[in-house]
Amino acid sequence: MGSSFSFLVTSGGAVAAPSPGPGLGDLPESCVAAVMVYLDPPQICRMAMLNRAFRGASSADFVWESKLPLNYGDVIERVFEGDAVFCKDLCKRDIYSTLCRPNSFDGGTKKVWLDKSTGKTCMLVASNGLGITGIDDRRYWSRIPTEESRFYSVAYLQQIWWFEVDGEIEFPFPPGSYSLFFRLQLGRAHKRFGRRVCNSEHIHGWDRKPVRFQLSTSDGQQATKQCYLKEPGKWIHYHAGDFVVASSCKSMRVKFSMTQIDCTHT
Repeated sequence: MGSSFSFLVTSGGAVAAPSPGPGLGDLPESCVAAVMVYLDPPQICRMAMLNRAFRGASSADFVWESKLPLNYGDVIERVFEGDAVFCKDLCKRDIYSTLCRPNSFDGGTKKVWLDKSTGKTCMLVASNGLGITGIDDRRYWSRIPTEESRFYSVAYLQQIWWFEVDGEIEFPFPPGSYSLFFRLQLGRAHKRFGRRVCNSEHIHGWDRKPVRFQLSTSDGQQATKQCYLKEPGKWIHYHAGDFVVASSCKSMRVKFSMTQIDCTHT
């Protein structure tokens, strides 16, 4: 069996360990921070755990400003309104962390956040933030509590022959491409003996005609799609369309709808 080793002998004959060379901890924080600008937020957080120099570099404002939307100030104003001042006084890392949490606005009917990994903008609209034909008539609709929604409530259709849902968002979207989805489930889910079950017995009418989805923006973009609703008992994201935000100079208004008429639905 072979082995290798090395040692140093001082003039007095004593054995001394070799002096360690430069390590990661000896890198200037400014150099480390300059590299972190090119990393994703999760990578920055992992590197911050390596040593003190990396931890200090990970707090640099210019590192996190590169991860924030170009118009993050407008986003803060829109979401926090009167409380926007407190957010602007935070360091850039804390601003990013705050915007990565689901923040409610417009009376709690909408939530917006940044994806922690990509920094992309995500948004949810509650059912009570939509215009739903017949929603106030208990013969047709009811609102039921559920833990399967981030708003802890969903609109449940009892029966109707004219199904129409409209929504509108006006928001300073950061530049980029966006996709809009309707999150729908056929049937009503509940717990039985601790297990999730869904009653699909009374589902009717959705297989007769496709649902029509429409989307339009204030700068003239439009999209139309049709599809049948399917898979009772599962929450499905139905793609309504895409739109592109080229500039963050002003807010964009997005209108969207879902309709199916001339059928009786339950």
